[in-house]
Amino acid sequence: MGGHTGGTGPVEVEPMPGYLDLINRASTVMLGAWRDCSNCGLGLTKRTLLDNAYITWVEISLFFFCAFLWTQIRRGLTESLFKPLARWCRLLPKDAAKMPESAWKLVFYTMSWCYSTYLLFFTSYPFFHDPPSVFYNWKSGMSVPLDIAIAYLIQGSFYGHAIYATVYMDAWRKDSSVMVVHHIITLALICFSYAFRYHNVGILVLFLHDINDIQLEFTKLNVYLKSRGGGYYLLNDLLSNMGSVSFSITWFWFRLYWFPLKVLYATCVSSLQSVPNIPFYFFFNALLLALLLMNIYWFLFIVVFVVKVLKLKEVNDVREYEDEDSKKALAGNKAAAGLLRKLKVENNSDDDAGHHISAQG
Repeated sequence: MGGHTGGTGPVEVEPMPGYLDLINRASTVMLGAWRDCSNCGLGLTKRTLLDNAYITWVEISLFFFCAFLWTQIRRGLTESLFKPLARWCRLLPKDAAKMPESAWKLVFYTMSWCYSTYLLFFTSYPFFHDPPSVFYNWKSGMSVPLDIAIAYLIQGSFYGHAIYATVYMDAWRKDSSVMVVHHIITLALICFSYAFRYHNVGILVLFLHDINDIQLEFTKLNVYLKSRGGGYYLLNDLLSNMGSVSFSITWFWFRLYWFPLKVLYATCVSSLQSVPNIPFYFFFNALLLALLLMNIYWFLFIVVFVVKVLKLKEVNDVREYEDEDSKKALAGNKAAAGLLRKLKVENNSDDDAGHHISAQG
């Protein structure tokens, strides 16, 4: 699995399966693999880890250095570019606070997705059109091509940074805790797939997920810009609507159609056909299935988002603004309760004064 396929492996490209074919074949293969795993356990796991995981201290050091570097680059761009740009655009305070986060993510995901697109469509790697090829010629401890190793260093260190950023730098949202779990699972997939030399399938997974983040941040930036200076800007409103439609369609197409039918079929079914005793088969497929479940969870947010747009004719992030509306409603309820208590006190004072005057009379 060193990237470019050699002379071995099937010549014909296997057609992409349907959902039912995926479920039937994957469940059959996985159940069969589970029954055949008579000596599975902690001892086998430890031996497999020691025999097949290849990662050096230099690579680990580069990971932490680059994660720290991403954090510093973001802080530098936020202070020197994104915040001044938000002031120049005269964004509303609540939008100006969120704009640097979206601008940073848009810059990174555009860069990373363009690079994975280059690897999959402008080199000789056949992984997108022939997903089972990610396991052709796989060998334990095989060398990782430099172009793929660079992609792994960029993505792995970014998700290391993203775990810290979600907790300490980003605006907290309703799904932020799920986002932290998502980043941890993604980082685990990146690190373990690199160590076990499943890097070919990793590039395919990254390509299928990064495009949605580009569209999401692009849409959010236009949501912020359409009401800058307290006015209304039709172009940004149109761009935010176009971005939301494109985001919704590509989320389903890339993450809920291509991801399971290309990636999960390859990892659940094709992997055992190419490498009968492939290491950590269940572990990696469990992580990929968890990623699919989170994609489905976020798709529910998208459905709510689309319904809200159809009803209100306005594009907002339901994760953000519903929280703000709830806070405003809670603040309004507290203010109303305070006013009622104040009126009650004043009425009691008036009653006491009336009794006092009557007694004097």
